[in-house]
Amino acid sequence: MNISKVGVVGSGIMGSGIAEVAMISGFEVVLRSRRQESAVSMVGAIERSLAKRVERQKMTAEDARDALARLLATTDIDELGDCDLVIESVVEDLEVKRHLFEHLDRIVKPHAILATNTSTLPVVDMAMATKRPDSVCGIHFFNPAVAMTLVEVVRPLTASEDTIQAALNFAKVCGKEPVLVKDEAGFVVNALLFPYLNNAVRLYERGVATAIEIDKSMKLGCGFPMGPLALLDLVGLDTSIAILDALYKEFGDPGSLAAPTLRRMVAAGHLGKKSRHGFYDYH
Repeated sequence: MNISKVGVVGSGIMGSGIAEVAMISGFEVVLRSRRQESAVSMVGAIERSLAKRVERQKMTAEDARDALARLLATTDIDELGDCDLVIESVVEDLEVKRHLFEHLDRIVKPHAILATNTSTLPVVDMAMATKRPDSVCGIHFFNPAVAMTLVEVVRPLTASEDTIQAALNFAKVCGKEPVLVKDEAGFVVNALLFPYLNNAVRLYERGVATAIEIDKSMKLGCGFPMGPLALLDLVGLDTSIAILDALYKEFGDPGSLAAPTLRRMVAAGHLGKKSRHGFYDYH
């Protein structure tokens, strides 16, 4: 399957990051946001990111201009109709995603691949919302998408071999290292990562150490580049709860039952970096 035009749905950090990765890898990109302000904001973020690449001599100014010329930012979902691959990166809510896949199935050309960037939710449920379940898979980029090398390619029971091979090839052309994973909550990385992050919150709740000391311990004691509470702030505490809830629903592991502090912080609007308040304050 030849992929030359890629659609990205979602106006957040992941959506713009995936779009940038595809642009600089030579793909035409249609980046769809529901609101014009978000579309303009995403283009601005991509322009600033490319400018930094030029400044650091990671690409030439001419290559940056060529990449931007391959980008169309739009609020019109019908602009995705001619894409060979569409990747959604909207809120981690299964019903929202199912509804979106049902809509994409109607407007995107037949035999195009529809993919989800979900980090936890069952891909098969999105596939079965379409009339092309054999052409649906997961392509899970990590944040920040431009910098992180890993991509989890998720194979639901319904996906064809052609779909999976096309997804793996797409990730490789984007300069990523794909791993093929089973359609199971959390896949590999989040299934291992989030119980650990949740346990860090429990240590914090019990007053074993401050947030700073917990993070310092894991950075200096285990060589991690970022402490668990700072990482939760980066991911977003609301997103983190959604991931933990999906893990707990599938496996019933008490280690995945979200710590009460996480829920109280989200109720207070303390979502991490995106709200400027989490385990740390961001100004």
